[in-house]
Amino acid sequence: MTGARMVGLFAGIGGLELGLGAHGWHTELLCEIDPGAQAVLAAHFPDVERHADVTRLRALPAGTELVAAGFPCQDLSQAGRTAGITGSRSGLVDEVFRLVRRRRGPRWLLIENVPFMLQLDRGRAMRHITTALEELGYTWAYRVVDARAFGLPQRRQRVLMLASRTEDPRPVLFGAEAGPRTIGDPDTDPCGFYWTEGVRGLGWAVNAVPTLKGGSGLGIASPPAVRLPSGEIVTPGLTDAERLQGFSRDWTAPAVHAPGVRAGHRWKLVGNAVSVRMATWIGSRLTESLPDQSLPEELPLTGPRWPTAAWGRAGGAYRVPVSTWPVHEPYEDLRWFLDDARLLSPRATAGFLRRAGRGTLRFPPGFLADVENHLLRMGGFPREAA
Repeated sequence: MTGARMVGLFAGIGGLELGLGAHGWHTELLCEIDPGAQAVLAAHFPDVERHADVTRLRALPAGTELVAAGFPCQDLSQAGRTAGITGSRSGLVDEVFRLVRRRRGPRWLLIENVPFMLQLDRGRAMRHITTALEELGYTWAYRVVDARAFGLPQRRQRVLMLASRTEDPRPVLFGAEAGPRTIGDPDTDPCGFYWTEGVRGLGWAVNAVPTLKGGSGLGIASPPAVRLPSGEIVTPGLTDAERLQGFSRDWTAPAVHAPGVRAGHRWKLVGNAVSVRMATWIGSRLTESLPDQSLPEELPLTGPRWPTAAWGRAGGAYRVPVSTWPVHEPYEDLRWFLDDARLLSPRATAGFLRRAGRGTLRFPPGFLADVENHLLRMGGFPREAA
């Protein structure tokens, strides 16, 4: 498979392409509209043809064997507008199908998105996508996968959908199954949470951070916080977040050279990226010669709810009982990813405590006491917050 040709649509900062490239997939073309992301791609993939607007891309390069598309999730995410698959951003997935339809489609399609797409509008998004794939002659399969399975301390679940005209995608996605895993001890390990919440959601994760977010459209960062075993509260730095996504330190630094791009925009690029290790895993599954293996028992998929994993073709769809942990790679301690962390400021800490006091959210035992003690060590409530 070495030297197989691929195209990256909605490429972001190149997470899918970087991971797939580790297993011989050569990127021929990249398409991405965000100016900051374009600058990152230009720096790290200098010899690859680049296009900005997928709607103006006329055709895929001849000989393309795989199209990877982490299409925009703003209209699908619980944190976004939830406009659905026909929203102005997420509806762009139809551009993938347009390009595939123009010529005999590539052997593989790899689509990545947020798990909320499975339940949005009673499954309408998934029905739209799977129907389009079947009309193009593809067999499809998908699985929700957790980035922690690959050793990274970020609880980040994403839908990986793989479709093929000529191959069975089931062995690739379902042939590996390690089962759920409990990570860490909240009494002795760092715990990640979102200090910007505190009323209805916390994102609590033991020896991991909750899913990194893209932040606001104004380039305002929305990093998580981490309660250390000492009781101190810190927030990871940007380069820590890059590493938590599997990128090298300062991978997104070229973004600030794009006109009009603020430094805070780098947080958005990192939060919207595909985990490199997740992409590396799917790349390895695609390129390995998989042994003959029995696949999990499957049941017909009925009703509007889409499960954690399923597959289908020619109008038939089946649920597959697998977990979000296909493998158990050696797990890396969250403390190894806090090189540039800083203490959560008194203003931020006080704001969190005030919101927590107004809400009805239940917190882990001892957590609020640790936050209060952290604030005292930082000098107590700021005068304007008192």
